[in-house]
Amino acid sequence: MLIIVGFLLAGLLIFIAFNYRSTANYLFRNKAINSQKPVDPSELPRIMAKAKQLVAYARKNGYDTTVVFVLNMRIASGKDRFFIYDAIHQKVVQQALVAHGRCNETVQVSRRYSNVVGGGCTALGKYKIGLAYQGTFGLAYKLHGLEASNNNAFERFVVLHAHECVPNNEVDPYPICQSDGCPTVSPAFLKILANIIDGKTKPVLLEIIDA
Repeated sequence: MLIIVGFLLAGLLIFIAFNYRSTANYLFRNKAINSQKPVDPSELPRIMAKAKQLVAYARKNGYDTTVVFVLNMRIASGKDRFFIYDAIHQKVVQQALVAHGRCNETVQVSRRYSNVVGGGCTALGKYKIGLAYQGTFGLAYKLHGLEASNNNAFERFVVLHAHECVPNNEVDPYPICQSDGCPTVSPAFLKILANIIDGKTKPVLLEIIDA
């Protein structure tokens, strides 16, 4: 009897963890974003280092040098892994959840990346954030891959957009929903990003890393 109960509980936990719209998503998605939450000290050094490298690249190539976005897909999806770096004050000023590509699978459990058109995976590398438009999920921003690892982004229709399945705050140990390759954030966080992107005269850079 105990064995049967154990199997039932295990099955329930798996269902909750990997359902596209998990219980955690519904519980947390409508809570206001916690803008005061500090970055995990174990993650901060690599995020800061990558952000400074990205600012240097922006300066060399004529992009906006006041702010950059760094997304670390090594971090579990239920934890904040989209970081806004203020280059003027040299600090991370905001962090949030972001979905990764499911690689055309029901659920992408392992970390896998691809630049293949139609592959449905996240692609690592630097992106220029392009023009805003109204798409299937509302406001979205075109993304232009700047490296060999992501130079098919525009052709793949990989864009920065929001979806209600992404919560406003961390839900770890639960995962969040997955995308078809787009860095997807919560609607509330996209508003924050839009205020930044739309206020710049030069394109803002975004980099997706696994570090």
